[in-house]
Amino acid sequence: MLIMEQHPKKPWVNDLLGFGADFIGGCKYNWMQQHWTHHAFTNHNAKDPDSFNAEPLLLFNDYPLGHEARKFYHNFQALFFLPVLSGYWLSMVLNPQLFNLEHAGAASVGIRMDNDFTKSRIKYAAGIRVLYVYLNIVRPIMNAAASSSSVLMTIVHILTMGAAESLTLAVLFSLSHNFEHVDRDPTKPLREKEDVKNVCWFKSQVETSSTYGGFISGALTGGLNFQVEHHLFPRMSSAWYPFIAPKVREICKKHGVRYAYYPWVWQNFISTVKYMHQAGTGSNWMTPLKGDL
Repeated sequence: MLIMEQHPKKPWVNDLLGFGADFIGGCKYNWMQQHWTHHAFTNHNAKDPDSFNAEPLLLFNDYPLGHEARKFYHNFQALFFLPVLSGYWLSMVLNPQLFNLEHAGAASVGIRMDNDFTKSRIKYAAGIRVLYVYLNIVRPIMNAAASSSSVLMTIVHILTMGAAESLTLAVLFSLSHNFEHVDRDPTKPLREKEDVKNVCWFKSQVETSSTYGGFISGALTGGLNFQVEHHLFPRMSSAWYPFIAPKVREICKKHGVRYAYYPWVWQNFISTVKYMHQAGTGSNWMTPLKGDL
């Protein structure tokens, strides 16, 4: 998913590699709309599509107690958020937004993509999706039926493949911006403090993101582990992230910017599980003595 910035001197290579998203069940053009909006408004509870796209099943936003988005089952979301994330692939494959290339989350915050270029790409996106569904869903079922194999087991195998792909991507995505002490409201100082005239974009990008591991993790995830560096330098090749990360941490420490770093991915994962529990129960909004706002 980070291939969009890998070959800045060869646009046609970027364009071609971008279709890799379509060949795993996604959509390059919808992903670009969502991802651009996410980078502009990282962790903003009303403008970052990644923060509210999983609602009402999951709460990534840590809403105040009594907020209308809160449901009783969110108290237990730390126990079931992985099974929900396992449906990510299916939600991408069945996403009807493919046929107009207008991402609803991006459109809701004012990102307009109804231009001639996007419209001209609908036929390509739809054609690839039809081919993908045929090769990965329809054809395997037809083969099973023709060979007297179990159609039901074939469907189970397809869904298992989808769940494995979903967890591989969605878990890594969720680690990046949902962890203990993450900044879930970057514009709060601007709204509540009279002496604050603007929000430091660079500071907000660091304090809403996390980084784990190093070079090996970067090689295995395509740079997804260096989320802080990716948000600071989204057009930089992820191959450089392991080399700039130490300097980024040094500069953040110098200026008092909170940089979330986990030496191992499992440490980031545990922190994410704890955050999901906190966001679901609203415990961050409770005082030790009164248990309420």
